[in-house]
Amino acid sequence: MKTRSLDVRGLEAPEPLERILGALESLPGDGRLEVIHWREPLLLYPILEEGGWRHKTEYNEQDRTYLISIWKDGQ
Repeated sequence: MKTRSLDVRGLEAPEPLERILGALESLPGDGRLEVIHWREPLLLYPILEEGGWRHKTEYNEQDRTYLISIWKDGQ
């Protein structure tokens, strides 16, 4: 499984969402996208679920960021 990283900290809406969705379009079928975000992307989750993507979000208290892992269902 190939992992790609994307840092969208400091970007204003809707750019983080657009960049994440763009990265997913070019992600290989067995790939995983690791996103670092400065806030929890609540609007992203329904889009991911609708597209068959799975996700896991962890909050890092130390640097106050969210790490969102995204992959296709079944991996």
